[in-house]
Amino acid sequence: MFQDRTLTCRDCGREFAFTASEQQFFAEREFTNDPSRCPECRSARKQNRGNGRGPRSSQREMYPAVCAACGVDTMVPFRPSGDRPVYCSDCFAKNRSRY
Repeated sequence: MFQDRTLTCRDCGREFAFTASEQQFFAEREFTNDPSRCPECRSARKQNRGNGRGPRSSQREMYPAVCAACGVDTMVPFRPSGDRPVYCSDCFAKNRSRY
């Protein structure tokens, strides 16, 4: 059904293979666009973006809090307002379905 195709990277201009298995993966995930960057440029772009978490991920401000379940001191990526309980990552993970 799928055949290997040669595409051109929009960043470095090199040609790269868009393999049949990659095309099948894209089709299964219902991606509508072909990749526009070669694997090397995609990898470099992810590293520059903080592995896909956006450019601010390394600069995220953390705030001190006390876990409402176990009482341990923890740091959270939001300013606790006091009107809702705050949980450490372990307690949050244990009870994820309840929150």
